[in-house]
Parts: sequence; structure tokens; C-alpha cells
Amino acid sequence: MKRVNKILVLAICIITLFPVIRLNAGNEDRSGQAGASELMINPWARCSGWNGANSSGVRGLEAIYMNVAGTAFTTKTELIFSRTAWLKGSGVNINNFGLSQRVGETGVLSLAVMSMSFGEMQITTVDLPEGGIGTFSPSLMNIGISYAKTFSNSIYGGVTFKIISESISDASAQGIALDAGIQYVTGEKENIKFGISLKNVGPRMKFKGDGLSFRSVLPGNDNLFTNELRSADFELPSLINIGASYDFLINENNRLTAAGNFTSNSFAKDQYILGLEYGLKTYLMLRVGYAYEKGLTNKADRTTAYTGPCGGFTVDIPLNKEKGSTFGLDYSYRASDPFQGTHSIGVRINL
Repeated sequence: MKRVNKILVLAICIITLFPVIRLNAGNEDRSGQAGASELMINPWARCSGWNGANSSGVRGLEAIYMNVAGTAFTTKTELIFSRTAWLKGSGVNINNFGLSQRVGETGVLSLAVMSMSFGEMQITTVDLPEGGIGTFSPSLMNIGISYAKTFSNSIYGGVTFKIISESISDASAQGIALDAGIQYVTGEKENIKFGISLKNVGPRMKFKGDGLSFRSVLPGNDNLFTNELRSADFELPSLINIGASYDFLINENNRLTAAGNFTSNSFAKDQYILGLEYGLKTYLMLRVGYAYEKGLTNKADRTTAYTGPCGGFTVDIPLNKEKGSTFGLDYSYRASDPFQGTHSIGVRINL
């Protein structure tokens, strides 16, 4: 059994580290060339409160976004419902649902569904550029299924298989992607954590549908012909997270965690993220973070709507002390310019 565990750990390490050579960290020349950019949006209210600085120490269901290895810490069953007003004022909302379930002594299965809504948009044509002939609603949806395992008291690993779907009224694209991650816990009080995760690795995607075709009449011929245009395919926004954190255990009731994360993007600028979280037992958590990338402080050079600062809090209420059941409320805010920032709120139930 120990040999099998070692093989699984080695396999996850290979999956995680092999693409590092290909990612060409922070290649600005490739910015904007990837698609499925919704994969870069963190829809969870707790870990987004410090911009994902805690990729090394994220625990429970939310870890399926930052570092899937953290889902291995699920005690029994965890459910989360969250809603995000993305760049408030843009009219874009994100609904998120997740379920995590322990299976056996060391394994955890998780499911996460993310759906983005953009409201109703006017259908326009060349002859009717102002619309007036109906509306349509674009749809973006990601479904992730993950499995995480506890390999020892210090090593945790996991993988996520994702299904990606993007569609409008007359064109759509589907794809698949893979995430993998490892967390390592050490220290006399298990207060030192390291983590590495690889995200959004998969084949290219391509749009298809009636929206890429048109009807025309050839000169000298009264018959209509349907011509179909070929859509260019696009790559997924692959990235690597490398993080570390340290828990300052002030006393039995108070904790302060300092965390840092480096994100190596293959189609965007690299990010350096720092965060702090204060915890009062398990009942109250306050967190702040800052994400920096090249040109962020200069509005003329900035290539993202986010300006760096973020913050959030968590309130956990015990429901059944014997079973360890809790009800939690999470909130986060990420500052942006333009728009009025991104607001996320989530409800968490541990059974």
C-alpha cells in the first residue's frame, strides 16, 4: 500500500511539474491569445478574500479552485453556495455550487459547478444593427470533478477534471481541462505549509455553429449557397501556483497566518500575492491581501481591471458540537478600476 501511495505522489508531481518548461512564465507577447478566461476567475468567497495567497494552506471544498490537494482536508460533507457580482456595474453575475464528500479514510470526492450570466442581449444583423428582433443570453459554465487523497501526515495531493462550455444563440464551444496539486505540511505544530498546483491544462477549443455560416447567391445563379466560416481554435489559460504560509499561533484562541503565492501565467503577466488572515478560534476570520503584477500601479500600463487590494471575512456558527456541524458565511471584496469592484458572498454548510 505504501508503494502505491508513493507512485501516486510521484505521478501527481510529474503531472504538476512537467509543463513548467512549456509555460514560459509571464509571456506578455502571448497576452490575450488564450480563451476560456472564465477559468481565471475565483468564484469562492473565502479564498478570494486574500486573492488566493493561501494556495499552500487552503482547506476544504474551496481548494478545488486554488489547489485541489486542500480538498483532502474535508472532514465529512461540505456544501457551498456562492454568488459573485463580478466587476459590479458590468451586469455580470456568477453562481457557484460545490459539494465535497469524504470517501474512505483518506479520499475525498468533490463536485463544483460555476455558471456566469450576462443578462439579455439584443440580436442584431447587418440589416438591423440596433436589434429589435429578439434577445439571447450568453452562457458560460464550468463543471469540475476532483479526487484528493491524504498520502501521509504531511503530504496531500489531488486532481480535477473540468468540463468547459461556452455558448451564445448560434455558436458554442466545449472543452476539457485538468488541474493537479500538492500540499506539504510541516513544523512542530503543523504550522508551516507549502503548495504547488497546475491549472487549466487541456486541448485547444474551437467555436462551431450556425453563427459561423451565411447564405449567398453566386453571380449568374439564382440558387442560394450556404458558406461556413472556420473558427480559429484557441488555447486554455494554463498557469502554475507556488505558495507558502506560516501560522503564528498566538495562543489557543488567536491565530495569525501570513501567506504568499507566485502565479506563473502562460498567457498573461506573472502575479505576486501576499495575504494575512486573523482567526479567532474557528468562529471568526478576517483577511486582507494584495496581488501585484508588472505595470499595476501605473494606470497607463495596467492590463487588468483589478488594482490589487482585497479583503474579506468569515463567520462560522457551530450547529452540532458532537458531530462537528457548522454553518458559515463568507464575504470578499476585490478592488477594481473601472467598475465598483467584485463582491462575493457564500454560504457554507459542514455536516
